[in-house]
Amino acid sequence: MTSQKEAMLAGGPYLADDPELAADALRAALLSERFNATSAADPEARRAALAELLGEVGEGVEIRPPLRVDYGHHISVGPRTFINFGAVLLDVGRITIGADVQFGPNVQLLTPTHPIDPEQRRAKWEGARPITIGDNVWLGGGVIVCPGVAIGEDTVVGAGAVVTRDLPAGVVAVGNPARVIRRIGEEAGEEGS
Repeated sequence: MTSQKEAMLAGGPYLADDPELAADALRAALLSERFNATSAADPEARRAALAELLGEVGEGVEIRPPLRVDYGHHISVGPRTFINFGAVLLDVGRITIGADVQFGPNVQLLTPTHPIDPEQRRAKWEGARPITIGDNVWLGGGVIVCPGVAIGEDTVVGAGAVVTRDLPAGVVAVGNPARVIRRIGEEAGEEGS
């Protein structure tokens, strides 16, 4: 028989109030509290708390608190990545963040899904789809990435965009839902977001 945790990690339907998942969520909440309360004057303690909370943390990663996660250990962050204040990384499904990625403040990566059917939703069934952020991606402030999305390397997503579908490598995307407005290098000059 498959446990609720195994079902969740496989991307199938599961019940989040399962005792094993509740214990994992409590662990993440306590480690998040510790990370978020660690003094900026003590970068070693902050890094240690982050390494215990997340599944993988590359060299030179900087994540500014507050950080919110579901479980933490389903998140990998590549080297030299910078994540600004207020990130929400709901890692019911796997979240993979590449190297040299830049997050503006209040970026949200949301892997959980819920059934459209009201009876299944009322019964508290949930699901998840993984999110992958390629190397050297820049997500502007307030970007929301929805379940199951992959963003290709070198892509820039403008502030406030809602990414509902995969984005290819090397493009600029903006809006709700996010849409590609050009390939990088098509126009002279670079815009900020």
